[in-house]
Parts: sequence; C-alpha cells; structure tokens
Amino acid sequence: MAATQTNNQCFSPIEMMAEAEKFALSKAKKSSGMTLSLAIMAGAFIGLAFLFYITVTTGSSDASWGLSRLAGGLAFSMGLILIVICGGELFTSSVLSSISWANKQISFTKMLSIWGKVYIGNFIGAMFLLAIVTAAGLYQMDAGQWGLNALNIAQHKLHHTPVQAFALGVLCNLLVCLAIWLTFSSANALTKAAMTIMPVAMFVSSGFEHCVANMFMVPLGIVIQNFAPDSFWQQVGVSAAQYSDLNIQQFVFANLIPVTLGNIVGGSVLVGLANWGIYRRPQLKAANVQSITTTQIKSAKETTMNNNITAKDVMNPNAIVLSAEMLTPVAIDTLLEQHQVSAPVCDIEGRLVGFFSAHDVMVDLWCQDYLPAKEQKVVDIMARDVIAIDINDKLVDIAEFLCVDKEQLYPTTSMGIATQLTTLSLEERAKSIKVNKPHVLPVLDKGKLVGVITRENVLSALRPIYGERVAVVEQKELETA
Repeated sequence: MAATQTNNQCFSPIEMMAEAEKFALSKAKKSSGMTLSLAIMAGAFIGLAFLFYITVTTGSSDASWGLSRLAGGLAFSMGLILIVICGGELFTSSVLSSISWANKQISFTKMLSIWGKVYIGNFIGAMFLLAIVTAAGLYQMDAGQWGLNALNIAQHKLHHTPVQAFALGVLCNLLVCLAIWLTFSSANALTKAAMTIMPVAMFVSSGFEHCVANMFMVPLGIVIQNFAPDSFWQQVGVSAAQYSDLNIQQFVFANLIPVTLGNIVGGSVLVGLANWGIYRRPQLKAANVQSITTTQIKSAKETTMNNNITAKDVMNPNAIVLSAEMLTPVAIDTLLEQHQVSAPVCDIEGRLVGFFSAHDVMVDLWCQDYLPAKEQKVVDIMARDVIAIDINDKLVDIAEFLCVDKEQLYPTTSMGIATQLTTLSLEERAKSIKVNKPHVLPVLDKGKLVGVITRENVLSALRPIYGERVAVVEQKELETA
C-alpha cells in the first residue's frame, strides 16, 4: 500500500524543481561509457518514432491536414516515452543540466562535455538505425509512397532560413523540455508517459525542428535520393534530380547547426534556467548580511584590553559549514555529531547564503505538526537575514555587540532626542537590559566565510584581563593540612 501511495504522489511545482535538480545532476554522475550507450539508445528511439510518423502520415493526402499531422505527432511521442521510461540520454533533454551548472554543482566545461557526449551518441544511434532501415528497404512501402513522403519531409527541413531554423529549434525544445518537466510531477511510470504525449504531439504537428530527429530524418532522405533504384523513381513518378538539394553540406549548415543552437536555448534557458530563476535562485542568493556597529574606544578600554586583537585572532577557522542543498536530517546529524546547535550555510564558492540552527528546525517542526516535508533541504528552512562580522573587526567591538543593546541603553529618536528618562546609572541600565544576540557569528573576509566566533571564543579572549590563572586548592586539602 505504501508503494502505491508513493507512485501516485503528485509533486508541487517547488518539489518538481527538486526532481529536476536530481535529474540534471544525475547526468553528471554517469560514466562516459554509460552516457554514450544511453545516448545511442535514445538516438535510435527517436529514429523509430520518426519511422512511425512517416508511416502514419503516408497516404493521408485526402485527410485533413491538421488531423493528419496530429496523428503523426501522437505517433512520434512514442520516442520520448521510450526515452523517459527506459532511461535514454537525449541531447535536447540533457541541456537541462544547465540547472546543475547554475547551482554550481558542475563546471561549465563539464556541462559542455555532457552535451557533447550525448550529441555524439544520439548521432551514432540515428546512423545505426538508418543503416538497418536502408537495408530493409522500407522506403519502397506503399509502392514507394512511404519513401516519397520521407523525401518531402527531409527536403522541407532544408528550406528554412537560418533564423527560421533557429527559432523553430527554440520552440521545439521548449516543448520537449516542458514535456520532460511534466514528468517530474509524478513518480508513476504511466503518468510520466502520458505527460509527454501532448507537448511532443504539438511540436511535431506544428513543424518545429528537433536536432536529433533531423539526424535521422534528413540523412534518410539523402540515402533515398542517392541510393534508391530507378524502379523506385518510376513508381513514384518523380526524378532524383528534384531532390538534389538533399546533401550533407546543406543539411549541416542550413539545418543541423541552427536547429541545435535553437534547441539549446529553448531547453537550457527557457525551461531549465527559467525555472531555476523562479524557484531556486531566490533561495541561493547571498544572505542579507548585517554588520555589527563599532564605536570609538575610550581610553579606559584601551588600557585594559589589547586593542590589536581582531576577529581573525579569536575565530574558529575550522567551523562546520553546511550546504544549502543538504537534506535537513543530514544537516541535523552533522550538527549533533559535532555537538553544535547551529552553523553557517554557504554555496560552493564559500559565499554565505544563510544560517541553519536548531531553533529553525524546531519552529519548522512545530508549524508542520511535527510531520516534516519529505526531501526537505537546508535551504527550505534556513534564516537568510544573518548578522556577520568582518575578519578585521576588533574584539572589544565584538564583545560590546554581544552584551549591550545600544538601542535599549540609549533610547532616542532618529533625531537624537531621548525617548525615555531614568534615574538609573549607565552601569545599572546596562546590567538590567535583556539582550537577544546570536550565539554564533560568521566571520567574513571580502564576502567569503573564513570562520565563526562563539561566545566561548570571546570569553576565552577576554580571560587574560583577569590576570594569571589562580591555582584552586580544595577545601579538604586545607583541612588536612
């Protein structure tokens, strides 16, 4: 029963974003051999889908133009269904790895490497299927009408201007990646398959351009134009010269290159980075860092404290640092293992993006009736307004910040007019104030986290003010003496 409930679960858009991040990162974790093999498989699947499209649309001249193309589009969706369910690597969906790059989980070079391996694998898969189809002579089906349909489709793809081919590529992969994105809404295989059908049917029936489909479709036309026997041309009543523009050079420069670039923009930018910008980027922005206020040190303080001691001298440079993408239970275990109750949260570049504490966890659990959300991450509950100190801030200022609330000690308006009159001395007021300050302060150096300072660190640094350590003699020892 539990498995059934899990499979039927529908995810929210934010949860879909989390699934998309897993999908994108999974591509970087596969070996080159596995990536290439799955890409070859996907290239063949798309080629099979185009065979289905040609078969469905052949001999449909008497049918409605729109309905005929819709039928072909529905047939073509088989290709993406096979890829989604069987786990193939398709170039047009692999461009969603731009999400991992945006999250700084992979480098730009690694992302391009993934794209390149998948692109090459898709081409190999398409060529492998083309060899089988050519050997089978499928182009002669329906008295050659099947082959003639394939020729017309391939030739049409070469008659776009570069701008048209690019734009059609953008529109195509916008829909393909949206189809993939819809599959992130469910863990059920049947639901995933159903989600892909309509977006794919739309892009195919509308004539949008898909680089991997074209890797099979246009070369199929080129092969028929160059290798079909005379009997084929006699059957269909046209000459091979009418399709002389079907050649490799025309295919590469008039179609494949602009369509590929359009596919990259449509998928990686309009779907991947657009959703990342909506759902993830606001959570990964640098924390709203507030600095402590410093004052001119009075001469009395200068005589009792070493004014040269700074945060750098007393901080802990080996503090626990959490990742925004870390699962909440993993973060809690990390804190408990180190006997800590809070820690700064940083991105891959060491930039402070938030602060995670036991307080945040307990408040979130209370709000959720102690039923935490599945796959919850640190970024979902961390505090983004963080008080931090600079590595060069002086110890005297840090100590003052932790123990004195100047707004309560000197209650005034913005114009400097006192708002509260009291007969208490400054010392009495300072000791009576209830101060609510952080117990851990992140230390930044040019915006990068370099350590933390706790109250224990500050107390340890202040200890020398009291002089040398006093040897304590137990009372029992005194009595014995």
